[in-house]
Amino acid sequence: MDTKAFLDYLSALPDYAGQICHREHLAAREAEYVDPEVPLPPPLEACLHRKGVLPLYHHQAAAVSAAARGENVMVATASASGKTLSYNIPVLSTLFNERGSRALYLFPTKALAQDQLRSLRELACPDLLSESEIETFDGDTPSPERAAIRKNARIILTNPDMLHLGILPNHASWTRLLRHLRYVVIDEAHVYRGVFGSHVAGVMRRLRRLCQFYGAKPQFIASSATIANPGEHAAALTGLPFTTVSHDGAPRGGRDFIFWNPPLIDEAKSVRRSANREAATLLTELVKHDTRSLAFVRTRRLAELIYLYARKRLDQYQYGLGQRLQPYRAGYLPADRRRIEQALFNGELLGVVATNALELGIDIGDLEATVLTGYPGSIASAWQQAGRSGRGREQALSVMVGRNDLLDQYFMRHPDYFFGSSFENALTNPANPYILKSHLLCAAWESPLSGRDTDYFGETFTNARDELVKDGLLRERRHHYYPSPQLGYPAQDVNIRATSGASYAVIDQTSDSLLETVEASVAIFQIHPGAIYLHQGESYLITKLDMGGHTAEARPTYATHYTQTKELTEISIQRETRRRHYGAVTLGLGEVEVTTHVVGFKKLAQFSDEVIGEEPLDLPPQCFPTVALWFDLPPAVAGELAEAGLDLAGGIHAVEHAAIGILPLFALCDRNDIGGVSTTLHPDTGQAQVFIYDAYPGGVGIAEKGFDLAQELWQTTLRVIEECPCKEGCPSCIQSPKCGNNNHPLDKEAARLILKGILAS
Repeated sequence: MDTKAFLDYLSALPDYAGQICHREHLAAREAEYVDPEVPLPPPLEACLHRKGVLPLYHHQAAAVSAAARGENVMVATASASGKTLSYNIPVLSTLFNERGSRALYLFPTKALAQDQLRSLRELACPDLLSESEIETFDGDTPSPERAAIRKNARIILTNPDMLHLGILPNHASWTRLLRHLRYVVIDEAHVYRGVFGSHVAGVMRRLRRLCQFYGAKPQFIASSATIANPGEHAAALTGLPFTTVSHDGAPRGGRDFIFWNPPLIDEAKSVRRSANREAATLLTELVKHDTRSLAFVRTRRLAELIYLYARKRLDQYQYGLGQRLQPYRAGYLPADRRRIEQALFNGELLGVVATNALELGIDIGDLEATVLTGYPGSIASAWQQAGRSGRGREQALSVMVGRNDLLDQYFMRHPDYFFGSSFENALTNPANPYILKSHLLCAAWESPLSGRDTDYFGETFTNARDELVKDGLLRERRHHYYPSPQLGYPAQDVNIRATSGASYAVIDQTSDSLLETVEASVAIFQIHPGAIYLHQGESYLITKLDMGGHTAEARPTYATHYTQTKELTEISIQRETRRRHYGAVTLGLGEVEVTTHVVGFKKLAQFSDEVIGEEPLDLPPQCFPTVALWFDLPPAVAGELAEAGLDLAGGIHAVEHAAIGILPLFALCDRNDIGGVSTTLHPDTGQAQVFIYDAYPGGVGIAEKGFDLAQELWQTTLRVIEECPCKEGCPSCIQSPKCGNNNHPLDKEAARLILKGILAS
């Protein structure tokens, strides 16, 4: 697209008020070609020539060469750089040379597996493999076809969920695959972080253990978006050493990356025009200009809201044009998602409003523009989303719209940090006791545990196993450990995408039909009685939440507001594991117990976010153990605050909010992955304390990263507070969108003095 002409057009619109605060032009880049160290089999080379993908880019050849040397390989390069060939070539070479060999491909979603099935068959069939030798195997695979796939398929494309739930527990039916498994491919490995990644690490160790049982020792090839610790992350997922390939040799077209900051509407409070409205306007203008576009949003609710607003604007401009726009997000039924993907691919749709469900590499055709409604939580995700447009060599446009949010406004003021920064670390915690013990039960079901399993599950294996014995879930016999008879089928009770149990079903009362599902860990916050829930552009009022039956009942409504819960959180220290002193400040890390009470909810007007009402809720408290860091204040600070007439409680509350908001700069996580508590007198320490904790049972490594980088965290937090132009605090510095206390009390100046005191102590 002609990005300059479109930006000039936007700048001439009546509503334009200087929103373009930074324009980064990324020049086109030529390809860097390299030959692999080992010649390819002639039939494979002929297939690659036919597809027009030879010669190989530098990173493709490096990965192929490392795999030929027998190494496990992690390829971490930009979106649309051709990472797929980095694993397809070694796999197809080996399967051609070793006729009985097998390969297992893992993708985070079924849609991505189906997409890769099509491209892999186009490459390999019929010269190298028949179509029946390359198959997907997931929850959508018809039962009559499953036996033939187990028998005939040499490349199985699946997802970690199916491996965990369907393949490993039934390994006796999969002996042909496991005995001859030569390669395991882990695509989009950066997705496997946090709770999901920690579960996938357990699944990978169970897979390796069963391969050993059948006499196989497969190589692993992983691919990832650019992250700071690709080799370390791959090792954490699998428990094996990796060779990292990160020098990107792929060509790219030029791109203009725009930082678009909504104009201030209240300078004293630093309140800006709604980022959601700005994003909807940008998407509307792109579609009006016949530009195939994708707008990313952070939540399901926003996907529906922006879709509604943009559709209305498009239909006002040209009747029926709104039909060429659709929302897309997790929670939709599979048939609906496939329909939208296909419509975008074939050009029926000009635009889609999507959550990060479309961030991954599903082939949706050539897009010209992407709109990011706010910073998506990590630099890696931002580049992944931006990279969905301009996947050929044409000029592309990406626009990131700044929200009234700490990180968003930090980047709007410091674009150099975004464009010049190293990427974040992907964090997983395979030793999380709640996750580890669940996979030990699954492993014991698959084959009795023994002392040798420390090789797979690490140093914490013995303690976790002994706790399961103590709880009556494992039984020892001759130094082997078997599941207790009452255990049943443990894999079906383990949701690897959450630490919580089964999802909740949202039922439409008017038709008694399933609308969608909601993860258990967020159900109490999203589908409580009185909540407004959006589904494919339609509003539903939640009338009943059955926590025992894991269902919520909903009925259609014409409400023009949305809802947001109010929570109170308490925290208690169970065990300190590490301590560090910074002058007079003590920094601690350890195990804590967090109790959250959802006490009510607010009703907010769509787009303006004005609070139009509040209602109480009476729901059971949510209690879970996790890992936290905590720090106190220099003794002199309290006196300085009192002398200056500043609020100690408001100051430490503001420090807590700002530090939580900035921590995702250093860890590949979302603000919602982190929680915090601040108090002027904590019963476990007897002094003022700020806590920052992982918002998942057992922790996933975020608090540990904050502990290791505490001084840098404090320095950046202070910088954010000092640079924000507001007078008393705003969402761009010390206010939190999920504060259960309605952001009260907060004292920006007190927070500044506290942080200066900490850093000077």
